[in-house]
Amino acid sequence: MKRLQRLDLRCSELFLQHGYNQLQARISRLVSRTGDGPLYLLIALLLAAVDGSRGMAFLISGLTIFAIELPLYLLLKNFIRRERPRGLPVFIRPSDRYSLPSGHTAAAFVMASLVAAYYPYASGAAFVWATCIGASRLLLGVHFLTDLVAGAVLGFGCAALVLFC
Repeated sequence: MKRLQRLDLRCSELFLQHGYNQLQARISRLVSRTGDGPLYLLIALLLAAVDGSRGMAFLISGLTIFAIELPLYLLLKNFIRRERPRGLPVFIRPSDRYSLPSGHTAAAFVMASLVAAYYPYASGAAFVWATCIGASRLLLGVHFLTDLVAGAVLGFGCAALVLFC
């Protein structure tokens, strides 16, 4: 476990301690904001309005997945209680104290999985976007790499449970 923690710390140091971190932070803030919850609801509502039964199925599946993912995320975060990175640049104020798993990353992978299931032609872009949201959280100094991996597994896992079981 200590080895993994050292790897996490080294990765954060690599991405946060260099001369370009202010520009990186601006871009990361913009990318991170695209992973805020209200945008997901707006996307799902728009699809339900313009794409008939497929859009409505997307909306219902999304609501179902998030009804599973959000409580699991909160349970894990408050059970594990991993402190956020310290002693490194931080470019936003996180909404809570703990870092594992990354909620932004989990939600982004829920959405990417939904897109892949209902709009497969856009799946590549959706997963790249989800990965960028996760990376933005590392680059903003509020998560470790393993927080992002855990978030991606949580989001994808909850989506797979609903979509394929």
